[in-house]
Amino acid sequence: MLAAAVLAAGTVWSGVASAKGPESLADLAASVTPAVVNISASTRSDEAARPRTGPQPGTPFEDLFEEFFRRRGQAPGRGEAPRPRRSNSLGSGFVIDASGIVVTNNHVIGEANDIQVIFSDGTKLKAEIVGRDAKTDIAVLRVKPEKPLKAVPFGDSETMRPGDWVMAIGNPFGLGGSVSAGIVSARGRNIESGPYDNYIQTDAAINKGNSGGPLFNMNGEVIGINTAILSPTGGSVGIGFAVPSANAKPVIEQLREFGETRRGWLGVRIQNVDDATAEALGLGTARGALIAGIDEKGPAKPAGLELGDVIVKFDGQEVKQSRDLPRIVATTPVGKTVDVVIVRKKEELTKSVTLGRLEDGEKAAAASPSGPRTGDAPAASQRALGLELSAVSEDLRRRYGIKDGQKGVVITRVDPNSSAADKRIQPGELIVEVGQEAVSSPADVAKRVETLKKEGRKSALLLVANAQGEVRFVAVTIE
Repeated sequence: MLAAAVLAAGTVWSGVASAKGPESLADLAASVTPAVVNISASTRSDEAARPRTGPQPGTPFEDLFEEFFRRRGQAPGRGEAPRPRRSNSLGSGFVIDASGIVVTNNHVIGEANDIQVIFSDGTKLKAEIVGRDAKTDIAVLRVKPEKPLKAVPFGDSETMRPGDWVMAIGNPFGLGGSVSAGIVSARGRNIESGPYDNYIQTDAAINKGNSGGPLFNMNGEVIGINTAILSPTGGSVGIGFAVPSANAKPVIEQLREFGETRRGWLGVRIQNVDDATAEALGLGTARGALIAGIDEKGPAKPAGLELGDVIVKFDGQEVKQSRDLPRIVATTPVGKTVDVVIVRKKEELTKSVTLGRLEDGEKAAAASPSGPRTGDAPAASQRALGLELSAVSEDLRRRYGIKDGQKGVVITRVDPNSSAADKRIQPGELIVEVGQEAVSSPADVAKRVETLKKEGRKSALLLVANAQGEVRFVAVTIE
């Protein structure tokens, strides 16, 4: 049984600020609903299955019924010929071009080989995929209507503020054309679903089936694509997430033009700057993106960027934390020459970089061989920063699986009560740099730590490599 509830928003706050919700969203909903669609995606697999003789499709017992027979190597039907299996998913989408261009989430269509777009008047049209992008979870579809469709425009998500009213329309649990309303709860949310997370959080009800649907501002403009929810129950608890239009529009334009994305590429591996790292680098406050690796064939290397540089501004945009950088770089046109402001050993420098294409860099990385082979350092042993250190030797290479050619000082023991242990430094890893200076022996480490201590530093910035050669920066307290 479905229950309906109406919540009237009209509280007036006295004092300096006042707020009043819209009296009705009916006119707004009526004007944009024809552009909101349901997406039905079907996938036919080669796995054989037999016709059902048990519960009807879509009932709670359907999966249990098939699993019962599958475990026994039987099919639900008796003596009937096998047939291909089909799976279905339902989601939402919206029309952005009257000629038949529809936007939805990539996860809504999955690997479907049959996609139907269902309009509010009941019309069903077969859709083809124009392009898709897993990193932002966006897909663009095309249908061929007999007459122009109702389309909705994008708005500027950057102007939205926490507290602004928004409206979502979609297909929750197969209930097409459902309207819900709420406010922008927060912006810039990172839910760790992809490299470019920058979600709008809203308390407008978003449920299973709303994925791919639009989030409107009060002008009827799409300022977000509803994509995910945070819920212990699987239903809406007032925490939903939408891809901002500012992030979605460039991706959609590329998919429409090229059928694929063409993102900018800098060719660096980065990590966040915490307070201890900022102190060790003399940054003052924690900010920017710390370069922890440079692609040998990427644009950063010929531009003069180095390991340990902190990128604080890219193409005029401030990099407040490391996760800002990939998003800014990705939305910058391939081939554009930009200014990159870095901090290197407390000095602010500007480098000019001509961006490559991310997709080309990913292909090259997948095909690249392992690094060069070099000789080993003589054996030695010493303690520093709660670490027991030894020079690289053949015995240690074998013991920890350290790849040939990897340089540095081997960590053989970590004091469990040390700052290094708190930062998850482990035996078998190597210290490559201390305070942005290369080290090749335990004595080098101890000497460099002592120098930093005399300079009044509270922490030492270590460049630590694992056995495979992947590096990261770690700020360890000097005691």
